[in-house]
Amino acid sequence: MTDDTHPLRSVNWTRMTGINGFLQRAALKSQGLREQDYAKPIIGICNNTSDYNRCHTHFDGMVTAVKEAILQAGGLPRVFNTMTMGADTARPIGVSFMHRNLLAMEIEQTATTYAMDGLVLLGACDETIPAMLMAAGSLDLPAVILPGGPSFSGFWRGRDVGSGSDMHKAFDALDRGEIDECALNCLESSLERTPGHCSTMGTAATMTTIAEALGMAPAGSSAIPAVDSRRLAMCRDVGEHIMRLVADDVRPSQIMTADAFDNAIRALATVDGSSNAVIHLLAIAGRLDVDLRLERFDELSADTPVLLNLKPSGDFYMNDFFNAGGVPALLDALGPLIHRDVLTVTGEKLGEAIKDAEITDSRVIGTLENPVAAPRGFAVVRGNIAPDGAIVRTGVATPELLVHRGRAVVFESNEELQEKLYHPDFDIRADDVIVLRGQGPRGAVGMPEYGRIPVPGKLLRQGVTDMVRISDNRMGGTVKATAVLHVAPESAVGGPLGLVRTGDIINLDVPRRRVDVEVSDADLEARRAALSAPAPKVPERGFARLYAQTVTQTDTGCDFDFLCRARQTIHQLDEEITQ
Repeated sequence: MTDDTHPLRSVNWTRMTGINGFLQRAALKSQGLREQDYAKPIIGICNNTSDYNRCHTHFDGMVTAVKEAILQAGGLPRVFNTMTMGADTARPIGVSFMHRNLLAMEIEQTATTYAMDGLVLLGACDETIPAMLMAAGSLDLPAVILPGGPSFSGFWRGRDVGSGSDMHKAFDALDRGEIDECALNCLESSLERTPGHCSTMGTAATMTTIAEALGMAPAGSSAIPAVDSRRLAMCRDVGEHIMRLVADDVRPSQIMTADAFDNAIRALATVDGSSNAVIHLLAIAGRLDVDLRLERFDELSADTPVLLNLKPSGDFYMNDFFNAGGVPALLDALGPLIHRDVLTVTGEKLGEAIKDAEITDSRVIGTLENPVAAPRGFAVVRGNIAPDGAIVRTGVATPELLVHRGRAVVFESNEELQEKLYHPDFDIRADDVIVLRGQGPRGAVGMPEYGRIPVPGKLLRQGVTDMVRISDNRMGGTVKATAVLHVAPESAVGGPLGLVRTGDIINLDVPRRRVDVEVSDADLEARRAALSAPAPKVPERGFARLYAQTVTQTDTGCDFDFLCRARQTIHQLDEEITQ
């Protein structure tokens, strides 16, 4: 499979001399392997299935299919397990955002420690795919992302339903007295009917789409429903792809180029995807020699129309997307807006991989000539409370609220917000701006998903359906709401969001890319001088302590400062170990 120009990395283990080599080969032979077996390319298969993660419960069959294909192609598959990140079952909800960095480190360390010539990385749930892409960028070892696929949409009261917006609409209807607890319980049993990630364009679907647009997942792999037999066929294709990548020594750094990141941002904008993907792409680029800035998302969003009609901003679900042509048809429909000469893990250029794609349902996938919506994507707003930027996902916002002036109502924590905001006697008005701070990557270690702030019940009963929220926190990708998120720098490290007081007037002007508090610079400085320095929130032990001490801000991806733009590839590490 290789020649002298591209020797197998695994020979550093299997051909060692002396007692270390003896022990290595004895361990392999104890598994029933022969010398001709471990002389083949060794492919690590990362499987993080778990009973705690409903998105991944079908992975065992996928792993079997990948292993069979690798064996048939002349390789030796070796499965290893890593931690799982089930966003729905973790507490606090969304804390897996912190564990993204842990999973990336775990994969990197495992691949560094053991004999692997290439990697197949299985992922589905929200932060799994970005963690795997970060690890692939750091290792720079031939790798393929294998998405786990979406769940089938649910069915309730005569219509399709899915995670996120349908659930929030039901809770709003419950608050208004339009449905009862029995109906809500029926929805709970109907929402997600099969294994697989959310059936709406939340963070999981967004990131699998992005993996395909980056060229790290095979064309057509991300939208196949999790339990569709065609996913198993794709798994066999992936086994063959990784063997070719190893033979040709094609590495992620050759695939995830600046042009590929532009394609990923175009894909993010055209699917109206999750704002969490902005942070993830910044982190992935930070593991490579790609200089990606926050402004690039705004620049490319500005002329990328929405071509996908999917919840939460549209009408359909992931299985409809697959039936309509999937990601290849969507990318092809972008025409000249994407770079078609970038390399993919299939060995083809992107343009070659998608050239035969066909849109089979124009209700779901639009074209440049007949888009689903005009460009909207992501607006990067700045101002005296967000000097390093904040993100507005305009496609899920209420258009009338994108220019808004209102009274700030400030909460220092999610606990305070939950205790006060929904109390019937709390002073909250329709035009107010809800400010939740102290909940950024360091302030609320791991940045659990607290930016999902429902409209208080008493306002819902008055007919209010949306409000402006501002936070240094984040919000789930399946939510439809007007929010200014990922405010940087966060208040916990001295960001000026910490200077806002209840009663101040907030002015949001998304067309002008501004968000400001109407307080003079002099008064803000006086407030800062009167404040004691914020006490850093550092847990006493464990990974959470490492995270709190070293995580960067949202505008640079919330990665660890010692891993950003300082790649030491697996090949350099191997040389150090050998020496």
